Amino acid sequence: MAAETLLIKNAQLVRPGVGIEGGSLAVRDGRITAVGDLGPANAEPDEVLDARGALLTPGLIDVHTHGIEHYRYDAGPEELLAASSKLGSYGCTCAFPTLIGRGGDAFVEFVAQMAGVLSKVTDAAMPGLHLEGPFMGHTGAGCDIVPTDLGFVRDVVAAGAGRVSIMSLSPEVSGIVPVIELLVAEGIVPFITHTLAGLEDTQRALDAGARHATHFYDVFYAPPETDLGKRPAGCVEAMMADRRATLDFICDGVHVEPTVVKMGLVCKGWENVLLITDSNIGAGLPAGKYDTPWGFRIDVHPDNGARIIPPHKYEGSLAGSSLTMNRGMANLHAWFADEFLSEQLWALGTRNPARLLGLPAKGVLQVGADADLVLWGEAFEPAATWVGGRRVHG
Repeated sequence: MAAETLLIKNAQLVRPGVGIEGGSLAVRDGRITAVGDLGPANAEPDEVLDARGALLTPGLIDVHTHGIEHYRYDAGPEELLAASSKLGSYGCTCAFPTLIGRGGDAFVEFVAQMAGVLSKVTDAAMPGLHLEGPFMGHTGAGCDIVPTDLGFVRDVVAAGAGRVSIMSLSPEVSGIVPVIELLVAEGIVPFITHTLAGLEDTQRALDAGARHATHFYDVFYAPPETDLGKRPAGCVEAMMADRRATLDFICDGVHVEPTVVKMGLVCKGWENVLLITDSNIGAGLPAGKYDTPWGFRIDVHPDNGARIIPPHKYEGSLAGSSLTMNRGMANLHAWFADEFLSEQLWALGTRNPARLLGLPAKGVLQVGADADLVLWGEAFEPAATWVGGRRVHG
């Protein structure tokens, strides 16, 4: 059981987007009750931890993740529960399990099953599901491509019973605007992805309420060239130019070049960019070759992602990401520490995703916030992780 009261003293408190300062933090019944330069406590806490100057941050939030280590969320409730118990060791305290979208009644039933198991998760916060598809212009993730169907969307929403938080889709799909409008009306955040959309289709999607692009620049194709030598403008340019739009990146240096991430930060501002993993089986594991449930093996390496091993028609291709949230944060600091403040970079994995998904009690160190916390050791390795004041790692 979690200690009812916890005091973490002598920490470097990271307030994402605000600053970093020495101080202490107090927790009671799963929430932060005091933060900063604390005076003597009225009563001795149940647990006192001396941070010895280590960084203390809000827990990291991953809005796009398919799995971790040997577990994949799509495999069902048991694997979701197993995966959730691993996240804290990578500094991730909140995640939106991402399922590959399918058509048909079987998928509706699967959404109901997976939504129902979220309440059983104890070692991480999982507010809702992220459905990647099925209304896609280009798969890339291996999902079905099915015609838009508002009745099907309503069935999926109903099956989720308030636990479908995100649906990723492509702007160029016929009939997508009413789908976006329905999702927004239901409080579900539409993400744009896997697209060859031009300016007009993207603008219609933005105006309808789809204002976030996930794994930006990866499976975001340029429209066909119509005039020789004239670079065509499409979804990438529309998202970069629209002040309402936000972006997330797989910050592994493989799926997207660091220069592109910097472009997003410079053009959109750090407040409007998120870190994600898009992680899959193999994420967090040592370099090596691993089996998958899809009939092929993958070669996992931190510097080269997870790639399909021959013989296979897509041999050598990326098979999802092997990134974890702590390594993504390490990469951001390695790439941009000279150009952005550390508290701004921390916001990409804490405050920014919390704001995008409407989670005011997460991603911040402030009184009343959830005590989802990470005390960091060397090289961006978590020394201790708490979810709702309960230690789940370290």
